[in-house]
Amino acid sequence: MDKTRPTSPFGKPMLILAWLSLLGLLYLYFDDKLEQQFNPNQQPDAVGSELVLQQNQRGHYVVSGQLNQMPVTLMLDTGATTTSIPAHLAESLGLQAGAPFPVSTANGTVTVYRTQIETLKIGALTLYNLDASLNPGQHDDTILLGMNALRHLELVQRGQTLTIRK
Repeated sequence: MDKTRPTSPFGKPMLILAWLSLLGLLYLYFDDKLEQQFNPNQQPDAVGSELVLQQNQRGHYVVSGQLNQMPVTLMLDTGATTTSIPAHLAESLGLQAGAPFPVSTANGTVTVYRTQIETLKIGALTLYNLDASLNPGQHDDTILLGMNALRHLELVQRGQTLTIRK
């Protein structure tokens, strides 16, 4: 007596679809967790004109903001003289590449292009008409917020938090 069950032609494809769905959901879950670790300030805490940022796992202050009314990720970089924007973001942020000039970075000298930021918003803080550079050597989407922007702000670091006031 043969005790094999008849198999449905949909059984194997449905099993594969279920596994792919599970893998997709796991990817989305862990991708969000990794983004939270890199940028714990996706919705920064604002108290009036103060902004309180949390340090990420690597000790950096990363925050979500807006550049020319477009959402961006900013990393505060007190070692950068000028705000540095990855060149591949220029078009989507409405930025024009101006005159080229050399800059010294941790990775050596690179040629960047002058540009102008109309508005930069972080929480309740807004800065206007900032010089910046478009850097073809930056391959991620994180904008390095340099001292030309940070000098307009008061920064107070205590423990793993940074309070910013205009």
